[in-house]
Amino acid sequence: MTEYKPRIVVGVDGSPGSRAALRWALRYAEQSDGRVKALIACGYPALVDVVLPMSEGDVAAEARRELRKAVEETAASLGARVPVEQTVVRDHAARALLDEAQEADLLVVGSRGRGGFAGTLLGSVGQHCVLHAPCPVVIVRHVDG
Repeated sequence: MTEYKPRIVVGVDGSPGSRAALRWALRYAEQSDGRVKALIACGYPALVDVVLPMSEGDVAAEARRELRKAVEETAASLGARVPVEQTVVRDHAARALLDEAQEADLLVVGSRGRGGFAGTLLGSVGQHCVLHAPCPVVIVRHVDG
């Protein structure tokens, strides 16, 4: 008989909020003997070819580097020994997280990501996930300082 391990999906975009969510997910996984899947979504910005000479492959490669860096630095700061599956998805962040959450026991996101209005308490991705996720959602608030 196979031992059950909770599946935890965490959204990462490199922001302080997503790093706080990743820290929370790693701690929870250690306590629950869970598995962590860290996901970064990268959509190809419409004007990127006008502003920056980046191809779709460059955007995905940069996202992969950002995800790897966030996972390595966060795990090292905690001394975490939880293996983390890292996934780059070319889609809108909320849709990618909700798709991945179909098979998850828990979805973890930061309260604020990179975009939007800095003064809001909950970003659009987090709000969308709370309203539509098929599993429990943990929103982790990053506190400066």
